Amino acid sequence: FPSTFLSNNNQSSSAPVQSVSTPSVLASASASLPSVSNSIVTSGISELKSTSGSRKARVLYDYDAANSSELSLLADEVITVYSIPGMDSDWLMGERGNQKGKVPITYLELLN
Repeated sequence: FPSTFLSNNNQSSSAPVQSVSTPSVLASASASLPSVSNSIVTSGISELKSTSGSRKARVLYDYDAANSSELSLLADEVITVYSIPGMDSDWLMGERGNQKGKVPITYLELLN
């Protein structure tokens, strides 16, 4: 009877150790995963909004420039767009021929 009790005691003492260590390993792994995936998502969005070069964009709707720093747009035209560091993320610089100005990003469909 005492050997059965010792055997039982060993099993019960080793089981909590395993169950305690396993959740802590899983918790640390799951804690690190969101930060990794968030940085990937954030960098993807940053790349989209702050492209190093220029891209083509199709204009979705007509847009009348509110001032001389903006560019008026006509629906379905294709313009060249790029971002400028420090510029509001809702806007891009647009170029059509020799005309240049800010354009709202919501009026554009970025092309490859």
